[in-house]
Amino acid sequence: MEDKEFFLREALKEAEKAFSKGEVPVGCVIVKEGKIVAKAHNLVETLKDPTAHAEILSVREATKSLNSKFLIGCEVYVSLEPCIMCSYALVLARVSKVFFSALDYKHGGVMSLLNILDEPTLNHRVKWEYYPIKEAQELLSEFFKSLRYKIK
Repeated sequence: MEDKEFFLREALKEAEKAFSKGEVPVGCVIVKEGKIVAKAHNLVETLKDPTAHAEILSVREATKSLNSKFLIGCEVYVSLEPCIMCSYALVLARVSKVFFSALDYKHGGVMSLLNILDEPTLNHRVKWEYYPIKEAQELLSEFFKSLRYKIK
């Protein structure tokens, strides 16, 4: 298994934790020099905080872990395409590259709705790669399907 697939599957494990808590199943790991320095999953409902996305929580943890406001040389692995808020946070954090496993057609900030990471007017560009993993999309589909059944 390639490193990127290994780390994306680690992000998927975080997404499964979110799913088990009734959170939108998104997980994120941040890696520097081949080692995980932070990992998190969505906690929006748990913390009653609309910014408690997996990426934001991971960035906060990584900056503490590395004792730096920037994450230069770090790679971010996310089970879902980062939203616009998270994409810009990754630009601000100056991460090197982002990998994600599922597309977010409604809120995606990398390729589905907007492309924040390649925006030429920003002071930093983040390389990115869409690396589909079927289980990531299936977990999201299962989550939203279960929500629809609860509403009825």
